[in-house]
Amino acid sequence: MKSKKTSERLGQVLLWVLLIGALLIFSIPFLFMITNSFEEFSYVLPYPPKLIPTRLDFSAYKHILQMDIFPVAVRNSVINTCLTVAVSVLVSTLSAYGFARIRFPGREQIFWLYLFTLMMPGFLNIIPQFLILKGIRLPGMPNGLIGTRAGLILVYVATNVCGHTFFLRNFFRSLPDSLSESVIVDGGGHGAIFFRVMLPLSTPAIGTMTIFAFQGFWEEYFTAKVLVGADEKMITLPLLLQRLNGQYATRWEWVFAASLLALIPVVLLFVLFQRKMVVGGLTQGAVKE
Repeated sequence: MKSKKTSERLGQVLLWVLLIGALLIFSIPFLFMITNSFEEFSYVLPYPPKLIPTRLDFSAYKHILQMDIFPVAVRNSVINTCLTVAVSVLVSTLSAYGFARIRFPGREQIFWLYLFTLMMPGFLNIIPQFLILKGIRLPGMPNGLIGTRAGLILVYVATNVCGHTFFLRNFFRSLPDSLSESVIVDGGGHGAIFFRVMLPLSTPAIGTMTIFAFQGFWEEYFTAKVLVGADEKMITLPLLLQRLNGQYATRWEWVFAASLLALIPVVLLFVLFQRKMVVGGLTQGAVKE
C-alpha cells in the first residue's frame, strides 16, 4: 500500500513539474514580448534578453495607435472576422446536422469528400481560389472579386466549412436519439429537432468552435496577403504587422506593441465565453431511461 501511494505521489509531482515546465516554456516568449514593448531599441533587440521591464515607456503603443492606417486595419479585421465567423458557423451547423441526422443518397461519400479537402494544405488551393474569384466578373469589377471583402470572406468560409462540419457532426452524433424521437412523437420535423433540441444542446460545442474560428480568421495572413494585400483600404491587422517589419531594419517595440494590441480581442473573447467550452454533462438528465 505504501509503495502504491508513494508511486502515486511521485506521479503527481512529476506531472506538476511537467506542467510548470510547459508553462514556463510557453510564457517566456510572451513575457519577452510584453517587456520589450516598453523599451526603445533603435532597431536592435537587447542582449541578454529582458524578461522584466526596467521602464514603462508607452511610446510604442502611442505610435501604433496614432498611425492613420491602424483604425482601418482594426475595422477591416473586425468586419472580416465577424462576418466570416457568423456565416461559417451558420453553414457548418446546418451542414453538420444534415450529415449527422438526415439520411440521403451519397451522404457518406460526400462526407468523405469533405474529409479529403481537410488533408490538402491550404496554400495549394490559393491559385485556384485566386483564378475563380478573378473569373467572377460583375459590373464595375474588372478583376472580379479580387481585392474585395466579399471575395476574401467567400474564400474564408469555403476553406473552413469542412473542418467545422466535421467537428460538429461528431458532436451531433453523440447526442441521444431519444431526444429527437420525443420531438417526432409530438409531430415535429427536422426543423423542430434542430432548433428545439440540437441547437440548445450544441451551444458549448458551437461556442468552442466560434472561439477557435475567430482566432484563426483574426490572425490569418497568407490568404489576405494574396487576395487583398495590395489595397490600402482592405488592410488587416496581420498585414499591418508585416508592414512594420522594415526591409533593412525593424523597430521591434512597434511590432511587439501592435501584436499585443491585436491579441486583446482574442483574449477577451476567450474570457467571456470560456464557460461555453465546457461540454461534459450537458445531456445528463435530459432523458430518463
